[in-house]
Amino acid sequence: MRESSYNDGMETMKFTIPKEYDGTSVQAFLRQGCGFSWRTVVRLKHHAGGITVNGEQRRSIDRVNAGEELLLCFPEDAVRIEGADMPLNVVFEDESLLVVDKPPYLAVHPSAGKSEPTLANAVVGYYRRQGQALSFRPTNRLDRNTSGLLLAAKNAHIAFAMAHKADKTYLAIVLGELHGSGTVDRPIRIKEGCCITREVGEGGKESVTHYEALATDGEVTLVRLRLETGRTHQIRVHMAWLGHPLAGDTMYGTDETVMPRHALHCEQMRFRHPLTEEEIRLHSPLPEDMVACLRSHGLEDYL
Repeated sequence: MRESSYNDGMETMKFTIPKEYDGTSVQAFLRQGCGFSWRTVVRLKHHAGGITVNGEQRRSIDRVNAGEELLLCFPEDAVRIEGADMPLNVVFEDESLLVVDKPPYLAVHPSAGKSEPTLANAVVGYYRRQGQALSFRPTNRLDRNTSGLLLAAKNAHIAFAMAHKADKTYLAIVLGELHGSGTVDRPIRIKEGCCITREVGEGGKESVTHYEALATDGEVTLVRLRLETGRTHQIRVHMAWLGHPLAGDTMYGTDETVMPRHALHCEQMRFRHPLTEEEIRLHSPLPEDMVACLRSHGLEDYL
């Protein structure tokens, strides 16, 4: 049994030691029973008051008994990103997680040499307005021009527990006529001579994309996609390799007339909450620019 809370901006977690961990060390319970990373355990043991059992300070190597109350008190976050007062569409939030609906044309993280505000600045600013000094810890990434759902953890332990755990579904508008469904199982590597651009090729990382064509007028096709892996630009690279680059994608295609940005949206997210084990299902409606594109091609009946 565990409880999580914030008191005066300090995050605490309370556990009741179960029978199966009677006589084990604190670190064994935290690592094996709770899924804490080694880095988090180290942070706790070096933080004054970080680990207490029944109100008494304990070391990570000390033993615990069934029924005892283990309390963790996490050190305050070192927030290194400046907050900004920006609109933020919050889809889901509790004491551990935040899910936002990211608009297109907004970068997730600050980049060197670019002063534009980012989603990270917006989230840190949102936390600040809630009276919480928390870092931005996204567990999935979206390109600057990709819209939709993004999950962020409110502490390092939850970020570790949620890494690669959310199941996401995307909608994309691709060029050309595509029917049916299929899977692209092709490795993705960095294109020779490039820093960002990817390509399908030998020596790349395993990458698997499942797709289903939903509607087409012969010129463009609305596609639903699900990823088994999360490589940079994976959907964009795989669809271009398939011969159907995303509308508006000038990095992996050539057409800018259909959309002013690449037409990709994270529409659904499903995950099991790391503390409550409740299954969370979230949805984000298709943004207006993609809706307008589908309407212009007579595909509004699908909407």
